[in-house]
Amino acid sequence: MHTRVKSGAVIGLDGEAICVEVDISSGMPKTTIVGLPDAAVDEARERVRSAIRNAGAGFPTKRVTVNLAPAHIRKEGAGYDLPIAVGMLVASGQICESAIEDTMFLGELALDGELRHVRGVLPVAAAARDASVRRLVVPKVDADEAALIEGIDVVAVDSLRDWISLATEERPLAEAIWRGSRAIDACAPHDGHDLADVRGQEHVKRALEIAASGGHNMLMCGPPGSGKTLLASCMPGILPPLTAAEALEVTKIASVAGVAATGARLSYTRPFRSPHHSISNAGLVGGGSRLRPGEITMAHRGVLFLDELPEFSVSALEALRQPLEDRRVTISRAAGSATYPADITLIAAMNPCPCGNYDTPQPCTCSDGAVHRYRRRISGPVLDRIDLFVDVPRVEVQKLMQHGIGDAPVGEPSPAVRERVVAARQRQQERYGEDGPASNASLSARQVRTYCIKTMEDTADRLVREAVERLGLSARGFHRVLKVARTIADLDASERISTAHVAEAVNYRSRTLA
Repeated sequence: MHTRVKSGAVIGLDGEAICVEVDISSGMPKTTIVGLPDAAVDEARERVRSAIRNAGAGFPTKRVTVNLAPAHIRKEGAGYDLPIAVGMLVASGQICESAIEDTMFLGELALDGELRHVRGVLPVAAAARDASVRRLVVPKVDADEAALIEGIDVVAVDSLRDWISLATEERPLAEAIWRGSRAIDACAPHDGHDLADVRGQEHVKRALEIAASGGHNMLMCGPPGSGKTLLASCMPGILPPLTAAEALEVTKIASVAGVAATGARLSYTRPFRSPHHSISNAGLVGGGSRLRPGEITMAHRGVLFLDELPEFSVSALEALRQPLEDRRVTISRAAGSATYPADITLIAAMNPCPCGNYDTPQPCTCSDGAVHRYRRRISGPVLDRIDLFVDVPRVEVQKLMQHGIGDAPVGEPSPAVRERVVAARQRQQERYGEDGPASNASLSARQVRTYCIKTMEDTADRLVREAVERLGLSARGFHRVLKVARTIADLDASERISTAHVAEAVNYRSRTLA
């Protein structure tokens, strides 16, 4: 007997419907799985055999052929266990075929028949909805994640035995349909460092505010202990919340990467990723033997913080060039290709030299050649994609000893800065519309002419021309100066870009590593 069961696969960040065909015929007892399965899918034979027997059903003692269609898509992971087991039960006549009509299945089976978490439930649920499937059967631990997609009934089951009881109508199907409301977390209050905790460095706090408001890339350079990492860790506290569409997009990335292990929630808090400098190229930009999103995609719509920037491998830094420009990354391997989003704000930090004391009151033990080699690890094309260059000197002891009156903070707290950032982002959204760029940093060359050059005052126009000639800015650098000036004007609630706005933007650009 032959039957077809619907399931799903994850291609890049999107789900795609998969048809699991099961055919039982006369012959020596043997189970064969075809359709480009990987090792985990091929091993489903043993898991399914034990799960069916431990669920109180009979495993077919004939020749069983399982085909995963379409055959040109490589099938990965253990999520096909449940649809294969269901197909065998239906094909062997133990379950009525009407029980699988208009239903998609996804889940990994334990040997005792229990259902375990699988990655990529969210994009598969979206694919099920787009394919007009009415029900999606998933492990109960993944029900919250699947329920984030509206327009489809999520059936949450604990085990294969649990599903058999539903299919044979021993238990009403309505009891298993997940009734919980969409799992949503509001933008959680930041429980990390607050800008009020940072003594001094007011100019760096201002640069962080500009970076958060416009999504601009920023590089902090200063000696050890000057507060670079502390300042970067304050960034989540001043970032605006995600929109509903962005939150779903970020949650989908977490689902594919396997981060949402037990009941994903739709969070409106922007991601903040801080990988170690020993990370591989595939870990940073994505790829690997099995295509997976990297840290730059995990930070999509948020911040990627690279501490000790020159310590990262040169090849890893060079791999950032295209994603920083295009805000997406395409990975091509022999196993296939995938395009991942990478709309990030890059915040980087570095020392001025290997010992960290170059151009400080402390004696520097590095030779000129060592300093030059250290800084050369960051190439010109990478630096050209950074908008804000900020020096972070050591803080004087008098400022470190400051304390507020009573419980009052010494500096401006992060929530106050965040209000201005949210207001600036709101102005950008109103200006560009829902289909426009997500932030000023995402403006195209045509949009720069429309929203930046045409809105500049005459004196600001002359200042930009002088800055381009004096600093030798490339076309990219010229556009980035204008984007930063547009953000500074938005912080001032000004539709016109004034000379002061351009002067501040040029000042951030003039502090290079030369």
